[in-house]
Amino acid sequence: MITPFIIPFIIAMFLAINMGGSGTAPAFSAAYGARVLRRGLIPGLFGVAVFIGAIVGGKETAKTIGKGILNPEMMTFVVVSIILFSVSISLLIANILGIPQSTSQATVLSVVAPAVYFNSLNTHKLFYEILPTWLIMPIASFVISFLIGKYIYKPIRKRGYTMSKQLNESHILKGLIIAMSLYVAFSIGTNNVANAVGPLANLSFNTLSISESDYVYILILSTLIIAPCFGIGSSLFGYKVVKNTGKEIVLFGKIEAVIISFISASLLLIASLIKGIPTSLVQLNVAAIIGIGTAKLGFRNIFRKTEVNKFFIMWLIAPLIAFGISFLLTYIFFQFDFVSHITSISK
Repeated sequence: MITPFIIPFIIAMFLAINMGGSGTAPAFSAAYGARVLRRGLIPGLFGVAVFIGAIVGGKETAKTIGKGILNPEMMTFVVVSIILFSVSISLLIANILGIPQSTSQATVLSVVAPAVYFNSLNTHKLFYEILPTWLIMPIASFVISFLIGKYIYKPIRKRGYTMSKQLNESHILKGLIIAMSLYVAFSIGTNNVANAVGPLANLSFNTLSISESDYVYILILSTLIIAPCFGIGSSLFGYKVVKNTGKEIVLFGKIEAVIISFISASLLLIASLIKGIPTSLVQLNVAAIIGIGTAKLGFRNIFRKTEVNKFFIMWLIAPLIAFGISFLLTYIFFQFDFVSHITSISK
């Protein structure tokens, strides 16, 4: 019984490493693009902030992933392994290409696949809570950042205040940018760590026959194992993704970096704490970047940039890859009764 129970944890750690690479971009691309933080410091700061966020506010989102989409009784070690493996592959592809990807959307669709196969999909949760949040939040991020950029930041910039050397070299402003980056990483902890922790916690709950009152302790233990892997992923994949997001979309000013970080992190935190909805911080962050960029350069100019187009294409493809792999593996394992064979070997 020990071996199949450990396998999903190993896959989850691999997934967390990939999520760490992808999540580094929305957390620190603004600070890196504004040249206020060396890249060597990013993985450590990122890992610590993610861990704190997961412990403090990750419970509700973990419950949504673990219990809210698929019947929790079906979260066996085979199903959980398939879900986590499918997400890992889709994110690995995105990280190799250096494109920040939505771990939440890939994870949700990986859970949806076996739910569809077993005819056990919570359609109300998916269609009335999760999908509307995915649609509304990036639009809100774009609109808020665009309005701030056009009606607050741009007029101030025209008067020359943002070009002031005294302001831009201020240690207070630089500290504020770093604080906003940590705030983003904290928000990632409240939301994205649940992508790996949620299925693991429910698997542990089912396998070990733990009482409902002890479920929260399983969540905490799973978080203690998974969250540090985000820092490892940041070290391995973070630089390329940060570079693409922070310097190849639009050249940031320091004040813009604060605006981008605050808007995206706040919206994600709202989704995590109020409804526990797994949400794409990457998309919130890039939407805020595009909003500021549109206010500065115009709508047509910002969308001519190849990196923006590449992001949208990968955002569509990666979750579909996760769904396809998850559904295919679920079909193979259960249609040909490989599950019984694996279970007999593990005993």
